[in-house]
Amino acid sequence: MKINGNTIKPGMVLQHDGGLWVCVKASHVKPGKGGAFAQVEMKNLIDGRKTNERFRSDDKVERVTLDQRDNTFLYAEGEMLVFMDAENYEQISLHEDFVGEDQVRFLQDGMKVKVEFHEERPISISLPEHVVLTIVEADATTNGQTASSSYKPAKADNGMRILIPPYMEAGERVLVSTETGEYLRRAD
Repeated sequence: MKINGNTIKPGMVLQHDGGLWVCVKASHVKPGKGGAFAQVEMKNLIDGRKTNERFRSDDKVERVTLDQRDNTFLYAEGEMLVFMDAENYEQISLHEDFVGEDQVRFLQDGMKVKVEFHEERPISISLPEHVVLTIVEADATTNGQTASSSYKPAKADNGMRILIPPYMEAGERVLVSTETGEYLRRAD
């Protein structure tokens, strides 16, 4: 669908210069001399490059809508991760680099994820906002540490190191943000 250059907003996916770009920032500028334009910062969805473009109000840009599908993470096979479509049970294999090193560590068997497709090609993946991890190793609490609001280092079952409250011990389950990797709260 073609849209005017002045209607571009952050989050929109655009087809520009033969690639798929997501708008990161958009500011509308009305200079004292000349026509108004939108200054748009975009990130390429395929290779991660960034660019800044100016779009005048009469420029036409192709807006792309991505097909979002529910998938289930099944297993890792070497560097490939296997997902299954929740509707038609088709399996797709994605490389670890596609998912991202910071996100791969949160994947758990049977986890529900959303995969975005453009013309049957996977473009991006989004994990749940938080996951439940089990603490396998926690440093001992030192005297007086519980009086302050300090945290102590711990190791989760996925190998990740996180900071937890001093009263928690190994074997406890915690909720961790997949975006920041930080402890949120004790799991129910």
